[in-house]
Amino acid sequence: MRHTSIVFAAALACGCASNTPSFAPPDQATASAQPSGAPGHVFSEPLAGGGSGPEMVVIPLGAFLMGSPDDDARREANEGPQRRVVIASAFAVGRTEVTWDEWEACVAAGACESTIQEEEGGDEGGGRGARPVVNVSWRDTRDFVDWLNAETEAGQYRLLTEAEWEYVARAGSEARFSWGDDDPVCDVGADNGASFGGCGEEASRPVASFQPNAFGVYDMHGNVWEWVEDCYVDNYADAPGDGSAVLTDDCRMRVNRGGAWFSGRAPFNSVDNLRAAYRSWRRADLRGGLIGFRVARDLE
Repeated sequence: MRHTSIVFAAALACGCASNTPSFAPPDQATASAQPSGAPGHVFSEPLAGGGSGPEMVVIPLGAFLMGSPDDDARREANEGPQRRVVIASAFAVGRTEVTWDEWEACVAAGACESTIQEEEGGDEGGGRGARPVVNVSWRDTRDFVDWLNAETEAGQYRLLTEAEWEYVARAGSEARFSWGDDDPVCDVGADNGASFGGCGEEASRPVASFQPNAFGVYDMHGNVWEWVEDCYVDNYADAPGDGSAVLTDDCRMRVNRGGAWFSGRAPFNSVDNLRAAYRSWRRADLRGGLIGFRVARDLE
């Protein structure tokens, strides 16, 4: 079912294409305390105030086609023109969305606001702990990133760019989802399992409930929408090809990706917004019960 066709760093060097990732999906038990540049390496850096930061996985360098092809029947107008993007700077990404436990550590340290979720709906009745934090705006995510950088002294944590997000979500796939073109199912053991509206749940699932993609990353399709760095523009006509963020003078709207546990529920029966190419946007100061985030970390 998995459809993998991506150009990785070695292929870029020789001008040829590779059909398989150059590393095995990481084993959660192999996580270390320090980052490295090896693709698939999993780490969680210690925090100055105690505990550890989010579990991160190193992503391989490479290139991919961003957006959806013109002949895709599910394509939205803002998903093109499809273009080649080269990811040439080493980075790692959170294996999961930022959880309530991780967010509340920032709150306890006085670096993130303690009342914003209660004002906006809290955890929407779904529970906290290992579920993804929600009711955080794009601007709220900056507080978490700043705290994480201060606690690790790394100075390199940030949000994913939109291009990086899609690269990680595809994990080598040119299909609609990381596993291929088949729609998601609710089976946690299936390659195409995901948290979406067809599963009958009334909230998100704990992170990593479903299978990881080929890069070892969980929940890129469904569970909660994820804020990324970019300002929203309605096409890719002038978008950079190096994976950097699109930033404009008027940046009231920021991009979110990935769909959520409510996606596909009546009257919104389509699971199309779980697709890797699907784009959504909201005001940067908006908090919502379906919106969370994950972090990235530069490695250079």
